Amino acid sequence: MFGIVRPCTHRLTDGLKTEWMAHLCGLCLALRADHGQFARIVTNYDGLIVSVLTEAQTGVTEAGRRTAGPCALRAMRTAPVARGEGARLAAAVSLVLASAKVRDHVADRDGLLARRPVAAAARRVARSWDRAGARTGRDLGFDTAVLVDAVDRQTGIEALAGPGTSLLAVTEPTETATAAAFAHTAVLAGRPGNAAPLAEAGRLFGRLAHLLDAVEDQTTDAGNGAWNPLTATGTSREEARRLADDALHGIRLALRDAEFADGKLVHVLLAHELRTSVDRAFGTTGCSHGAQGVRAAHDPVPGNPYGGRPPSPYGSQNPYGGGNPYGGGNPYGGGPMGPGGPGGLPPQFGGGAPQAPKPRGFLAGCAMFTWLFCTCQICCAKEYEGPWSRKKREGCCRDCDCDCGGCDGCDCCCPCDGC
Repeated sequence: MFGIVRPCTHRLTDGLKTEWMAHLCGLCLALRADHGQFARIVTNYDGLIVSVLTEAQTGVTEAGRRTAGPCALRAMRTAPVARGEGARLAAAVSLVLASAKVRDHVADRDGLLARRPVAAAARRVARSWDRAGARTGRDLGFDTAVLVDAVDRQTGIEALAGPGTSLLAVTEPTETATAAAFAHTAVLAGRPGNAAPLAEAGRLFGRLAHLLDAVEDQTTDAGNGAWNPLTATGTSREEARRLADDALHGIRLALRDAEFADGKLVHVLLAHELRTSVDRAFGTTGCSHGAQGVRAAHDPVPGNPYGGRPPSPYGSQNPYGGGNPYGGGNPYGGGPMGPGGPGGLPPQFGGGAPQAPKPRGFLAGCAMFTWLFCTCQICCAKEYEGPWSRKKREGCCRDCDCDCGGCDGCDCCCPCDGC
């Protein structure tokens, strides 16, 4: 599950959340229907934008929806999901771009892919995804060769890039690939006049995807000795941010020139969520649902005379702990309220800190991982238990990365920043 547009479900209205999930599930099920169960692993947030764009131009039709069967990620409930040419195009594009991502990891010798047998298996999977994407693309009148060619050119461009090379020369293959995918949605929707503005929006979206990936990975790449566009070309983060902001501006202009039957979800994803993605990559925002928000919720209120902790009159020599003469290290009970910690109960009566669950062994953890993976809980479950550690974790698409403010009353598909 990868992609730069990861909308926080706290911000989407109920209707938009349902629509977004319909396209996400539709992409997943289109991959399964056309390419088999294993292909569902390439389900990603950015690929579903192709499906969203297609439907935004045609409007929601009865033929464009079906009721999917129970799924573990929906608490075994049925749900309406997108189907049709938009979902299938999204599946084809996702397969080819996922293939490119696998080859990129193989070239960088990331993790297990540094081992030759694993790398050889990964290359075979990537080639099969290329062929599968090409088959679906032909059925839809879309030549995925433009995507494969862009991937092939990327390696050569990176090999020649050095200090002084324009960063836009490095991002060009990605821009070309996404421009072609976005433009073909106009063909599928029967709106040829939208092809040019959507190609421009796709080109700039590809630029953003490449830029944000480079920004987020720069520190890790430096530690691993891997190639990174910003480091290789000597581009500063300030210049990268300027290019990202210009791309956001251009996408909004391009969307204003396109005609949609219902463009609300497109607007939220490409006008608002992209801004959030840029801010997240450059570290300019914090999440009110995350650790910063939790700490802020418990910090003293400014101006509150009772909010701070007064200095201990006993200083650092207080034998009973910290700045509180009655708390902390009570020598008579270990905890602040007597034996066993909170409540003063000894451990045999339920006092003390709760015991963490015992980690699973290797084989049991592998079995649990297989179950979590096959049911997609690792990606999308609200909460699941780590297969080996048994620690509570959240599915990656449940991460909240925004201030959860909506865009009610916003009518911008225009060059307005931070609306």
